Amino acid sequence: MKESIKQKREQRQFIKEVKVRVTKTRKQALQEQFSEWILDPKGTIPMVVIQNVLHEFFQNPDLQLEICCKPMDIVDSMGPRLNKTEFIEYVSSYVADFKNEMFEKLLKHFCHCADEFREVIKTDMRRQIFAELFLHCDHGKVGFLDRQRTLALLETFYDQSSKMLRSLLRNPRQWPFIEFEEIDLPEFWGDMDNQKHIYEDFDKVLLEMNAQLSEKYASKTQSKLLETPEDQHYHDEHSESTLPEQQRGTTAEQERNRILSKEQEQGRELTGEKELDKDSVTEQETHTGSTPEQGSSRELIIEQRLHSDSVIEQEPPQSMSSSEQGVNMGTTAEQGLYRESIAAQGQHKRSDTEQGPHRGSTSEQGSRRQSVIEQEPLKGSTAEQEPSREIFPERQQDSTLQSGRDSIFRESKIFRNATSFEYTEISPQKERTQEQTYEKELFVSSELQEEVSTSRRKDHLSETTKKEIQKDPSCEKSQKIEGKSWSGELLTCNWKMNYFKCEDEEQANLLYSDNRFTDLHSIIRNIQSYKEVKGRSAFNGVSFNLLQFVQLLETFVGEDVPLSVSETLTTFFKRGYVETKEEKISGLEQTRQNASRVRQELLLEALFQKWDSDGSGFLDLKEIDELLYTYKEGMEKESMKKAKLHIQFPKPQPDQEVRLSSKQFQKYIELVVSELRGNEDHVLESIVEFLVNTLERSHTENLRNCARRKWLYQIQHAAETSGVSLEPVYTETFKALTQDAEAHGNKKICAHISLLEENLLLPDRGEVVLRNVACTLDDAPFVLNKVLYRDMKGISFTVVDEGKPIHVPQVQHHGNVFFWNHSLKKSDQNGSFLALPLQDAYMRIFGVMAVDTLRDKKKINIFVPHEIRFYQGVANVFSTAYHYVHSREHILHVVITGIGWLCDITSDITAITTYFIEPGLMQASSSLSGWTKLIRPWPKSRITELSGRMNRLWRWRTHSPGDFLFKCTDSSEVVLASVCGENHILIPLRERTGKALGVLDFNIGKSKMLLYREFKDLQKMMKVVQAACYEILGELSGEIKKNYILEIENVGEVQRAGVLFFRIMLQELQESLRLLTSIDFVSLLIYDYHIPAESVSLPDSKTQELEANIKLVQDILIGVILFIHPELELSSEFGNWEKCKLYVSRYLVENICDFDPTAKHVEVNLQLIGEYIRGHSRIEVWKFGNIVIEYLYHWAHICLALMELNKKPSSAILPPLPSKTDSCVYAKMPKGNLPGKC
Repeated sequence: MKESIKQKREQRQFIKEVKVRVTKTRKQALQEQFSEWILDPKGTIPMVVIQNVLHEFFQNPDLQLEICCKPMDIVDSMGPRLNKTEFIEYVSSYVADFKNEMFEKLLKHFCHCADEFREVIKTDMRRQIFAELFLHCDHGKVGFLDRQRTLALLETFYDQSSKMLRSLLRNPRQWPFIEFEEIDLPEFWGDMDNQKHIYEDFDKVLLEMNAQLSEKYASKTQSKLLETPEDQHYHDEHSESTLPEQQRGTTAEQERNRILSKEQEQGRELTGEKELDKDSVTEQETHTGSTPEQGSSRELIIEQRLHSDSVIEQEPPQSMSSSEQGVNMGTTAEQGLYRESIAAQGQHKRSDTEQGPHRGSTSEQGSRRQSVIEQEPLKGSTAEQEPSREIFPERQQDSTLQSGRDSIFRESKIFRNATSFEYTEISPQKERTQEQTYEKELFVSSELQEEVSTSRRKDHLSETTKKEIQKDPSCEKSQKIEGKSWSGELLTCNWKMNYFKCEDEEQANLLYSDNRFTDLHSIIRNIQSYKEVKGRSAFNGVSFNLLQFVQLLETFVGEDVPLSVSETLTTFFKRGYVETKEEKISGLEQTRQNASRVRQELLLEALFQKWDSDGSGFLDLKEIDELLYTYKEGMEKESMKKAKLHIQFPKPQPDQEVRLSSKQFQKYIELVVSELRGNEDHVLESIVEFLVNTLERSHTENLRNCARRKWLYQIQHAAETSGVSLEPVYTETFKALTQDAEAHGNKKICAHISLLEENLLLPDRGEVVLRNVACTLDDAPFVLNKVLYRDMKGISFTVVDEGKPIHVPQVQHHGNVFFWNHSLKKSDQNGSFLALPLQDAYMRIFGVMAVDTLRDKKKINIFVPHEIRFYQGVANVFSTAYHYVHSREHILHVVITGIGWLCDITSDITAITTYFIEPGLMQASSSLSGWTKLIRPWPKSRITELSGRMNRLWRWRTHSPGDFLFKCTDSSEVVLASVCGENHILIPLRERTGKALGVLDFNIGKSKMLLYREFKDLQKMMKVVQAACYEILGELSGEIKKNYILEIENVGEVQRAGVLFFRIMLQELQESLRLLTSIDFVSLLIYDYHIPAESVSLPDSKTQELEANIKLVQDILIGVILFIHPELELSSEFGNWEKCKLYVSRYLVENICDFDPTAKHVEVNLQLIGEYIRGHSRIEVWKFGNIVIEYLYHWAHICLALMELNKKPSSAILPPLPSKTDSCVYAKMPKGNLPGKC
């Protein structure tokens, strides 16, 4: 027994020692890891950064740590900081129960995030430079800079830069720097000049890389086919002897390095360009050598991988350096992006860091390239035929290749120092020692055995790591970024608070301090709190505010250009941006007018809401005039009457009442002010002060007004946050009605909403019916989905016909009220009934909202006037919310159609996601709801709905997807960004005011950019989608009248939205065709379809290309002719090209431009035309390079798409709109009627 007690005591002591040793080892690891982070001048790091890192690690679904980790309250500021000791204690408190494998994963995650944080600070420094540049150039402090002058300076800087730097910068003469409307139609739709790409010579470089890739693959295949060792040995010797000459054209990277070396020796034309070119050399080497994910294409990545494999294989196989496991070793942000994928794929490459840090980096980069290649199949190169993905070893021992690669990594260390951190191998001797230890300690639990072994391993690793650091000081992480220390603050944290000026908030604060408008202060506060989404900049095409200016310069320089280039650009701008005295005065005047306009809008809106105390949404013009004419005791009455000559009032109601909405009221008061003498600002404020003091409202009325405004706001807020679903709108509408009835009427009500529908089943009972689409819960079994016909009892159709509310105080005495609940006794049919019309922006009736008190047991339950007026306000707000949701539905439908068109003619876009902006969870915040997402491959063209929302919360990681999305919405500018190794093009969808209402996120994968052909097609798609957005929103608000161009648009609103994309594109093409001359068509008609005699000496490829072009011209023209002259199919001239081309004339072009493919009288053979048109791919037409064929090709495909949609039932073009209960929704694309990719 004593022996047993002694043994247990020793066991407990041993376990305690193990735990102490493990804790000590972990703290040492965390201490070393702390040095990986960039610290502020006091040697601390913001707590919120560490909290975000831990939170992201705990939320990893693969690790399943959410249950075991303790809750964390993430701070919302950069204030709290952690020094080294506090950092160790804070992290240890969350990971005390971690197993050793999990702790090692956490350390890797910390190293990865430390490198990302370094990139965040670098990005923040760049933004700070550009923000200070804006403030310097804004001499008058007006808050904006001239757009055209800014673009002109960017063009000058771009032209004077070296060729290699231009390959990194983006061409400011192209989209997205210039808008679609600023590009002439012939250039936009017909320009096929690859030199006008946003990246200079992008397509040319890509083609060269593809050719080099083919050569590499051919030589690699030949070496693999060598069967005997003797042949392989001979081939290796031959390769070594000829390698220097072969390397002259091996990679674009070495070629660029040679170009850069030559350029550095030449004189520079631009002041300070020596420094510029030096930075461009460094950046280009880093860009092409150490970040393969930003290469120009997937083929470039393959080529680099093939090139790096030979470098890796030069090194003799040795055991891996233990420093790769050292927790203090960091990696670059680019390397960090590939850690998880490398680990998951089980890469077994080894690097020998004892021979120098560059060799290890090269090996690791080769492994990364392997992981990139294995992630997805590649297109457009010979590599598509590769049967397997394994790496073919090459035994090339040339020292020149290794020294060139080493120099690249030596240069890249200016920005980041990289060390391997991926794999650890324990020596056999150490493993044997550990196994013996395990055998002696079998009585210890398996978990403690694990801790013991790992702790001893870590002790060994820590010692080895320290020795390695002493051997190579360059492995230590620098606390500077390109020689600059971090100040400890992030500009992006308080970006809007520090720099962005919100005019309405400033004017509201000024009004709060004005004692003349004390009665309006509470109303103004409510107006400000109910603002939809604050902080969004509107694009106006004339000027840039600070957010837009910084975003423009970021887009221009890209993410990989060093800070010194940004500083040189800043110096150039400071010298070049000069404003005249007149421009400064004009800017100040514009700022004053804008402030005055915002102030007037706030005052008049507050006055309207105070006057409309019942929340009806309108004021009686007669009542307004009676009060206005008493201003200055009636002395200005005659002048005020003149204002009515300049405004068109809405049509009077049936009771001869002219009602003004809030906007109409504001416009009327502004016209009245313009007729009076004196400063308009002073006169308006004087009138507002007079009306406020004259209006008499009791305290009860003010409280009731405040409560009703809140309920009305919640209806609109439900529409803005519902995505494209009406269910929340119905819910909030009925909640507003019932809450008001209980609070201000002491009643219990029931309500339902019925909408007009076309009567397709029983047309003899009336052309339209009223269908009950929503109701309160008590009436659901009797009312929901029921249909009211015109031949049935009821007053709802009377409301539809007359357009005014009808109140029945006692339904039991009316005789024409229809009761949906047939089981209701006549004695219980007692109560009031109110029916209100639902009207759109054009005052058209589209439904009825009904409210009754049949379930109220009180005998007297009549609706009083202030209740009726509030219910009218509810009907008005519901109508606005209803059409708001439907406008988003129509926009989404257009976007889906456009995506389907684009995806069928492009191949390098890997995913497309659509987001809509919604008001955020907190005041003055916003969120993005993702509604559609397309991911390649997209079988059956399915679009899935994203269920979650991306709320705007503060993040330190600017490389997270949400931050780039919000940058796009804040500035209403295009954003080109790299997220997790994949490149994105984020394009805003704008409202008519210029503010962003949503974002389209195009993921182009590892490619640096799309080919010029696909880049242009993307622009075409976005121009048409944006034009459709403007049209839908303009019709919703009543700013523009509905424009029906095609016959199919008259079928219905939903069907019209389904074809709107094709209609606008058809109009664009028709307008472009009108600009063509007869010479453009003659060049096609004289295109010799006979192969000339001298073509016999041409290569077979040239002859085949000539024949293909002749067939392309003839097929496209014949297909177009068959649209206009379908009778040609049955004539004897049909097979004769000489006869068919006679149909190409001026009249043909006129008919094409006036052609409506959906007209009832149009009857063509779609199958025959499809054979002529769809037999040719988009690439074939692009390579041919003729503007007429380009136009006609797209025109024919659009006509085919519209005709096929016209022949399908209406349900074929219904939008794939989700509801709150749906998890996904599918949309069928018109696959067969769009141009193919190949």
